[in-house]
Amino acid sequence: MSGKTEIQRHKTVIHKGKKSLTQSKKDHISGYLYIAPFFILFGIFGVFPIIFTAYISFHSWDVLGTKEFIGFQNYIWLFTDPLFWKTIGNTFSIWILSTIPQLFLALVLAFILNQAFLKGKEFFRLAVFLPNITSVVAVAIIFDAIFAQKYGVLNYLLSFIGIDPINWKGTYIGSHLAIAAMVMWRWTGYNAVIYLAALQSIPKDLYEAATIDGATKVQQFFNITVPMIRPMIIFTVILSTIGGMQIFAEPMLFNGPGGGALDQGLTVTLYLYEEAFVRNSFGYASAIAWVLFLIIVVFSLINLYITNKIKSVE
Repeated sequence: MSGKTEIQRHKTVIHKGKKSLTQSKKDHISGYLYIAPFFILFGIFGVFPIIFTAYISFHSWDVLGTKEFIGFQNYIWLFTDPLFWKTIGNTFSIWILSTIPQLFLALVLAFILNQAFLKGKEFFRLAVFLPNITSVVAVAIIFDAIFAQKYGVLNYLLSFIGIDPINWKGTYIGSHLAIAAMVMWRWTGYNAVIYLAALQSIPKDLYEAATIDGATKVQQFFNITVPMIRPMIIFTVILSTIGGMQIFAEPMLFNGPGGGALDQGLTVTLYLYEEAFVRNSFGYASAIAWVLFLIIVVFSLINLYITNKIKSVE
């Protein structure tokens, strides 16, 4: 009897193990099914366009005609194209003029909004974020009026100090400064909100101790605020780098689709748009897209390297 009981007990344990294994598999399958819609959409609208763009970059294709495989010819044409290198220079110039001042102003603005003495904080926090949700077209219209050569507000103000009207749209530095101003106006508040969230995680005891020790607000800013939110600063630098390399709307609306008479507002993404949807050269445009992608990857890796270096020093 004891032998039969032992056998039945083993069968019960095995049966329960099978049930639990089956339930475990069901849990895994249900989990994958829950997240499947995201990966399906990401595969269709994210992964597939990247792979297809890489495939098209090795072909000569105008959408309506047949695709002709030409190997690396699109890339050879691209790297020997003076206009492409001009777009690289324009993109980097606008990026430098807009990103560095933008992040610094955002940090200062967040520091001010985080002060206890400031009244109406909710209103000011909402106000600094409003430019980010404003239509880009509306922003372009306003800045077009500000930087107009004949009746622009900025030239009118400059006339009071004896400076002749500047043709902002017709010069390289003028166009780049105007476009950079548009980018700064739109994204400074957005980054300030991110910095503000990081500032609120800093213990107030540090500021109180610094105040007791006689540290000024400027000293507190550079010795407490900046070091404590350094990871968030690096995060915004990476995001601003990616966004700056892909700038499109602002130069297109300010200088027009062609980038201006001297191509002074022609960025890489605007050049890509011209090649794809104006000249119908989708193979060449795909090569531009992949080169831009590699440039962004390189800059992201550089940022990551600098970040690791800073952490190792600390």
